[in-house]
Amino acid sequence: MTRPAGAYDALLARVLPQARDQRVWEPADGPLPALFVSHGAPPTLDDPQWLDDLHAWGRSMPKPRAIVVVSAHWENAPVTICGAAAGTPLYYDFGGFHQRYYTLPYATPDATDLARRVASTLGPVHHDPGRGLDHGAFIPLMAMYPAADVPVVQVSMPSLDPSALLTLGRRLRALRDEGVLVIGSGFMTHSFAAMRNPALAGYTRAFDEWADDALTRGDVDTLADFQAKAPAAHISHPTADHYVPLLLTLGAADDPATATSTIASTRHNNSIRSIQVR
Repeated sequence: MTRPAGAYDALLARVLPQARDQRVWEPADGPLPALFVSHGAPPTLDDPQWLDDLHAWGRSMPKPRAIVVVSAHWENAPVTICGAAAGTPLYYDFGGFHQRYYTLPYATPDATDLARRVASTLGPVHHDPGRGLDHGAFIPLMAMYPAADVPVVQVSMPSLDPSALLTLGRRLRALRDEGVLVIGSGFMTHSFAAMRNPALAGYTRAFDEWADDALTRGDVDTLADFQAKAPAAHISHPTADHYVPLLLTLGAADDPATATSTIASTRHNNSIRSIQVR
């Protein structure tokens, strides 16, 4: 029987020394890009190609001084910042998987200073010191920064309204000038129906092609109006939670027309397209 998260074990064995030595961002590097990551479920840690693609993406940039993540899996108003103390337990917000997925650590450093900086940028926010990073944050970061040596905080989505996520991204934009990586974590298409029924794959493919075209043109207004303008939006995103983090990323960018797809493939009849934008 294949060991759960065996591909992740192999990644760590291969890359951990280099991950610790990755060059850290300096002001001369200019602002870090904003990212949208299709994050996957725990079995992402069994997928060597997906892990390699995420790790290569992290290596393609200087190591950030800190990371702020907005994940599909945390909607809370008013805006809330997760626990920032070193040792805050991960939030294993999934069910039905092998027990090992509930014990894998991602012990990032103390992020108290980062939490204060984010709060000063956003204005009045709530803090939830007991809530750790959820899997929309820690699963991709385990591959991108496997040394777990970058401070990370997660910020809640105030709602699923695309305009609210655009606004939140704009408020976080200035952090990129300080070496902070801003990540929206969702899924380019998130259809359990397509996972169960391959005959629906054409619908998620059409949505992905529409999104790719709009991203190439930097057409934020069209992307924000996805429920009315995207083909098969009701199939590709029965709920908006995994889509709207894309708007967070675009809001955090200086120029949405610079979006490039760093990962453009499919898993389980869904698009895992992931982008970076300046």
